Amino acid sequence: MKKTLMFIALAGVCGYQNAHSAELNWSGDIRFRYESQQTEKTTNAVDYARDRYRTRLRFGFDTWINEELSAGVKLATGDLGNALAETVSRNETYNDLFQPKSIYLNEAFINYHPVSYGLDGKVNVILGKRDVAKTLVRVDDLLYDGDLTIEGVTLQYGKDSEGKDKDGLMMVAGYYFLDERFNATNHSNENDPFMTVLQVAYKGELNDMNYMVGVGDNNFRNLNHFSFVTTDPAAGAASPLNYVKAATYANSINVADRNVIELFGTLGGDLTETLPWKLYGQYAFNTSGDSHGKNIENGKRKAWLAGVTIGNAKQPGQWALDFNYNHIERDSVFPIFTDSDRKVGDWNTNTKGWELGATYHLVQNMTVGAKYYHYSQIDPVGGDPKLHTLQVDAVVKF
Repeated sequence: MKKTLMFIALAGVCGYQNAHSAELNWSGDIRFRYESQQTEKTTNAVDYARDRYRTRLRFGFDTWINEELSAGVKLATGDLGNALAETVSRNETYNDLFQPKSIYLNEAFINYHPVSYGLDGKVNVILGKRDVAKTLVRVDDLLYDGDLTIEGVTLQYGKDSEGKDKDGLMMVAGYYFLDERFNATNHSNENDPFMTVLQVAYKGELNDMNYMVGVGDNNFRNLNHFSFVTTDPAAGAASPLNYVKAATYANSINVADRNVIELFGTLGGDLTETLPWKLYGQYAFNTSGDSHGKNIENGKRKAWLAGVTIGNAKQPGQWALDFNYNHIERDSVFPIFTDSDRKVGDWNTNTKGWELGATYHLVQNMTVGAKYYHYSQIDPVGGDPKLHTLQVDAVVKF
């Protein structure tokens, strides 16, 4: 009875007067991880090494309410005590004498699929917080980490209701809320930081190979009005968060808005009936140069990633190997949203390096794997550190 009332209320918000009870499609995953990190420096600065065990839990449901309306709610682990780092991570470290781990709202969205006006459910109108890979056309983590869930309004064409890419033309347009500036001293929302995304892509087949190519425009605005404050750069901090902060210090370090153009694509086929291969790549260029703000340098605005995957480990006994190399200049992608696992020192950008991973499907719904990261800084800062990270995972999906 409670479940039925909940969905009647949800459908009423979307303008439906005759909602029906809906079946919940539950899903989730649990990951257990051993992680070893070592950072070495070429100067006399102190090296460090850290070994830890971590867990990640994500679970929730999707449901169809009627032929034009679906919705989803997902929960996940997270550590808000780690501040902005948890924007792109759902990991919890095993510590604190067995204290319980925190669970937060990870996704909550309404998906409207209009059937009138000849649309026939081909368009999705998504309202709320949803997995970035199901919201946007995403190849890898150069711009957006896989754990990121974005918040706002999205219009999709060419993706199904579950967020999977369909064959043919795909288009995505979105407006997303990065922060709210309204408070006791700031009585207006006109300077709220926000992000817009426009993407056009095409997925098809050519000579027994499948491919996908696309272009995206990622616009970040009002970044100098974030409500959080980082360390005063005048005190010697060299974190990229200094480029996305609200405070204005004596040396006037403020962020310039970014307009990041992305080109992306994949090409794949089959080595054997059970062994697929895929090449993938991304290129990003921040078109907001010196004229848009003194923190954007013309020679530090591009980023790229290229990789290859063999196998997919979808069934028990199958395996997959993945390798990619990437080069991310300091003023290229938005530093808070890119993958934080390649963070070298205080930097999520200004990095270059490679990753090698292997996955084996041990039993039904369970995989084991390992991944090694080798990264350094493009422009050495703080002792020219080199990052070596090993992650060993066991993952169960349900």
